[in-house]
Amino acid sequence: MAISFKKSYKFAFRSATYITIALTLFLGSFLWLKNELDWLLLIVFVLITFNICFFVIQLRVEKFIYKRIKRIYDDVSLLESSSLASRTVTTDMGTLTSEIEKFAKDKKIEIDTLKIREEYRRDFIGNVSHELKTPLFTVQGYILTLLDGAADDKALRKKYLQRASKGVDRLIYIVKDLDLITKLEVGDLNVELCEFNIVELIQNVFDLLEMKAAKKNISLTFDMKYKTPILVNADKEKIQQVVTNLLVNSIKYGHENGTTEVSVENLIKNKVIVRVTDNGEGISKQNIPRLFERFYRVDKSGSREEGGSGLGLSIVKHIIEAHNERIYVESVLGVGSEFSFTLEKVAPKETAVKG
Repeated sequence: MAISFKKSYKFAFRSATYITIALTLFLGSFLWLKNELDWLLLIVFVLITFNICFFVIQLRVEKFIYKRIKRIYDDVSLLESSSLASRTVTTDMGTLTSEIEKFAKDKKIEIDTLKIREEYRRDFIGNVSHELKTPLFTVQGYILTLLDGAADDKALRKKYLQRASKGVDRLIYIVKDLDLITKLEVGDLNVELCEFNIVELIQNVFDLLEMKAAKKNISLTFDMKYKTPILVNADKEKIQQVVTNLLVNSIKYGHENGTTEVSVENLIKNKVIVRVTDNGEGISKQNIPRLFERFYRVDKSGSREEGGSGLGLSIVKHIIEAHNERIYVESVLGVGSEFSFTLEKVAPKETAVKG
C-alpha cells in the first residue's frame, strides 16, 4: 500500500486474520488427517487467503460505509461531494463519530453566534430608532404647528424654527457618530499618526468646553502645571475627540460646583497614561462592564435630557483600540469616576533630533 497502515484498516485486518487462521487450521487438520501436510503449501495458502480476505473485506466495508456515510455527509453538509469522491471514506467508526461530533459542535457554535448577532442587530435597530425618534418627532411637531398657523406670529415662528433647527442638529450629530463608529468597527477609518503635545491638546479642549462647564460651575483643570511639552505619537484629531467625549461625559454627569481633573503620567518607558477624574455621580459596579456598548446609558432618563448620541464612550473605545492602546475605567457610585487611556510617548532622543 502506498499509504501507511491506518486505524481505518483495523477491522479488515482483524477480520482477515480470523478468517485466515480458521481456514488454515481447517486445511492443516484436513491435510494432517490425510498424512499430506505440506508446510510450504500452508504458508502460501495463509498469504493468499489473508490478502484476498483483507482486500475484499476492506473494499466491501468501504462500499458499505461510503454509500451510507456519504449520504450523512451530504445531509449535514459536512463535506462537499467532490471532496468525498477525491478520497477514500474512512471505515473507522470512531473517526466518523468524532467527525460528526465535531460538525455538531461547530454548528452549535455557529447557531449560538447567529443568535447573538440577531439579538445584537435587534437591539441596535431598536436603539437607533429610539435615538432618532425623539428629535424627528420634535422637528415634526414644530413644523406642523407652524403649518397650522403659528407661522403668522413672527416671534413664535422664529422660536419654533430655532427649536426645529436644534432637533435637526441633534439628528446630524447622531448620524455622524453612527457613521464614525461603523467605520471604526469595520476598520475603514485610517489612523494618521503624528507627533503632538498632548498637554496642549487637552488645554484646547478645556477652552472649547469652558462655557458648557460654566453652566454647572464645573472646574476643568490639570492635576499640576506642566512646564514642558509631553509629546505623543497618535492621530491628533481622533485623540482630541476622545478627550472631548470623556470631558463632555464628565460634565454631563458631574455635580454642580464640581471638578474634573486631567493628569498625564509616565506609565512605562514608551507609554503615557491620560487620566480624566471627576467627583460626579459615579457608576455602579454592574453598569461598568457595559459602559462602552453602543447606546448604553447608565441613567436612562437624565442622560437623554442632556443630549448626545449615546455613542460617545463606544467611539472612545474604538479609537483607542485602533491605536493598539488600552482604556480603563474606575468608579464608585456617589464618589466619582476615572477614565484613563494609554498613548505611545515620543522618545526624548527622537524629540531632540526632530527639534
